[in-house]
This record gives sequence, structure tokens and C-alpha cells, in this order.
Amino acid sequence: MRLHVLQHVPFEGPARVGEWARARGHSLATTHLYAGEPLPDHEAYDLLVVMGGPMSVNDEAEHPWLVAEKRFVARAIELERPTLGVCLGAQLIAAASGCRVYPGPEKEIGWFPVRTLPIDAASPAAALLPSSLVPFHWHGETFDLPAGAVLLAQTDPVPHQAFWLGRRTLAMQFHIEATVESVGALVGHARADITGGRFQQSPEIIVAEAPERTAAVAPVIDAVMDRLAAAGP
Repeated sequence: MRLHVLQHVPFEGPARVGEWARARGHSLATTHLYAGEPLPDHEAYDLLVVMGGPMSVNDEAEHPWLVAEKRFVARAIELERPTLGVCLGAQLIAAASGCRVYPGPEKEIGWFPVRTLPIDAASPAAALLPSSLVPFHWHGETFDLPAGAVLLAQTDPVPHQAFWLGRRTLAMQFHIEATVESVGALVGHARADITGGRFQQSPEIIVAEAPERTAAVAPVIDAVMDRLAAAGP
């Protein structure tokens, strides 16, 4: 299987998704949008992964490549390419589906539990996420749900944490792809985002908890990727 990653900054790469791809013998290519690289043809990949980044989907004046990226994501969804959006990637899926993306009531930065919601057993999203999950969060914006989307997870300050759209699209505000290295990179490059809010942990706590927390979520992202891969192009 051919994976393609859309990456928005050097320090937010595929992390555990890359490890999953290598372990299963899949190929992985990356478009570094921040470096001006062109988007691929939709026939050049089987599974699309849209990563996070510190910018807003609304920052088109500062990052004009966002305009083409939204069109690209919208077309991937239309073509029913298996697609995973993480953090900014989830917001791009929402925006590409015609939804608002806007500042949330609270920044969430650190290791916080999400409530997963019961899903109809006939849904393609059934049993996608475990009932108990403490993923890594680093976001300040949220989104409205696209029409027909199935809400999968919530937190107290941000009720729209993850959704499934159509047959093959998953959007998650949180980072279950996180590794010790990717968490360290975010802390190193974006610690100024931590301002002491109610749902923000200190850099020290985030880094100290990373080994245990990333080990716990690794099987979750592996299972998610297996499900998306099984959905087929």
C-alpha cells in the first residue's frame, strides 16, 4: 500500500504512522507543504495522512498553499480515498467539508482523557477507538461537524474531538500517532503555546509522561491504520 503524508512544519511528521508503515511493508511518501512542494496526483497514493501544524486553516494569506490543500483534501474525500487527519489535519477535513474552524473555548495541551461515544455496530467506525483513551493534545481551535459525520470522541472543553465521515475518512484533534520523539519535538518548538490554562500541562509533565502514554496509544493508532488500510483505495 502507498501512503502519502501532507506535512505542514518540519517538526510534525508522521511519527508512529511511519513506524506502522515500515513494519507492514508499505511505502510512504511526504509532501512538505511548508517547503513549497507540489501536491501529488490522487492516483499516486492509496491512503492519505494529513498531519498537524501550528497554523490555522484560516491563515491563507500567510500560508497560501492552504487553499490548494483544502481543495485536495475535499477531492480525496469525494474519491473515497482512505484519509486520516490529525489535529490541523482534522480541521482541514472539516474545512474541506464546508465547516467552520474557529478558536475553541480552551487550549488543550498535554495528556488528557477523551470520552469515546457508542457507535452503531453497522457503522464503518464501530469499535474504532477504545472506551478508555488518554491521548496527547496540542490544539487551540475546533470545528463544526460536517453533515453526516459520526462523532467519535469528546472532552469537556471541546465536544468535537474526533469524527468519521463517509466510508473512509477519520479526523482526530488529538495525537494518537505521538511518539516520545514527536512529543519532544512539539515541546521544543511550540512551548510558547503553553500559557497556564486549565487544560494545559507543563512541558516537564508532558515530557515525563510521554514514554508511558505513547506506549499505551501505540496499539490504538496501529489498529486505526489497519482499519483504514483495509478500507482500500
